[in-house]
Amino acid sequence: MSKVLQIALGVVAALGGFVDIGELVFNSQAGAEFGYQLLWTVPIGVVGIATYAEMCGRVATITKRPVFDVVRQRLGFGPGLVTLIASEAINILVVAAEVGGIALILQLYFADLPFRVLLLIGATAIILLVWILPFEGIERIFGYGGLCLAVYIVAAVHLNPDWGDVASGFIPHWQTGEDTLIYWYFAVGVIASAMVPYEVYFYSSGAIEEGWDEKEGDLTVNRMNALFGFALGGVFSVALIMVAAELFHPLQISPEFLGTTALGAQISFGQTGLLLAFLGMMGAVGGAAIEGSFAGAYAFAQFMGWEWGKSKKARKSRRAPAFNSAWVLLFVIAFIIDLTGANPILITEYAVVMAVVALPLTYLPILLIARDERYMGEHVNGRLANALGVFYLALLTLVSVVALPLLFATNHGSG
Repeated sequence: MSKVLQIALGVVAALGGFVDIGELVFNSQAGAEFGYQLLWTVPIGVVGIATYAEMCGRVATITKRPVFDVVRQRLGFGPGLVTLIASEAINILVVAAEVGGIALILQLYFADLPFRVLLLIGATAIILLVWILPFEGIERIFGYGGLCLAVYIVAAVHLNPDWGDVASGFIPHWQTGEDTLIYWYFAVGVIASAMVPYEVYFYSSGAIEEGWDEKEGDLTVNRMNALFGFALGGVFSVALIMVAAELFHPLQISPEFLGTTALGAQISFGQTGLLLAFLGMMGAVGGAAIEGSFAGAYAFAQFMGWEWGKSKKARKSRRAPAFNSAWVLLFVIAFIIDLTGANPILITEYAVVMAVVALPLTYLPILLIARDERYMGEHVNGRLANALGVFYLALLTLVSVVALPLLFATNHGSG
């Protein structure tokens, strides 16, 4: 049973990538704009992140080294510093979007309170929870809290879709016509959002926080996390697209607000559905905020060679002041950004699309270490892992070239 409970790390990491504040709306917009046509992008992202999450979890378990430690060793100081700067910029945007998202979710039930008051309440509550709770408590509260989003899976089935149309949506096709740029913008965004760098920073460091050891069967836990956790995130993403395709696409409604996304659950199950959506969104968005802040703190401390960690050992020894200061600072900067009135959803879209530039630099050293027998011994990559790793590295390199032009060409960044 204890091993089953440990899949919370994979669940919270997956929810942060697949159903954070931006994706709750972004996936709904994809379904509203194109019906089921973009469902094929979800499994591409799921297989990609599961492949690299399994690799970095295995590397962390065998070598006891997290991702950013590996990045600096294999890329050197210069490229490692570039990756660090890019990653920290993305982490700040992610945390800002998620903290703003928490306030937007609170608005669903406390509409009479000013947004900035809800922003302060949300940011303060998250910081206090992170400060008080141990790492295991954080991942399980937010990871399993996010499972309330299963209401969208039930709603997708309850709406009685045409399953033939759903199945055809999983077949990739080349979109042409006047909506071509928007179509490919959403396609790139869904794939890229599943593989943003902060997920693997958080995941591999979390494996070390939990003390994973090959002799304790934790390589099995790692595989369960990669397969079950990220696959579950993909199922949530599919459900959001399906609900939007059924409810919003026929009416040509673009769900640009979080409240509109929540209607998918409310229309199907009334106030109970809305409450479950509220709880699930809080779990997923709160988890993504913590994931982004920890990823930034992990990356900074690991690159500098300083003590880091949220584990009981690190807390008791008080040996990680830089790490603790870093994640609190990220929340403070994020709060200041949100006070300017920036749209949390657009911030996330920028963060996701811009993150693809850092993806090849993040995933290349993981692949190099995972396939190196000197480091991994008998746990080195097999043929399938190597093939998938090379394929996705090439795909991410291609995506990184086209992502930014797509962002500006579609004018999504301007709202």
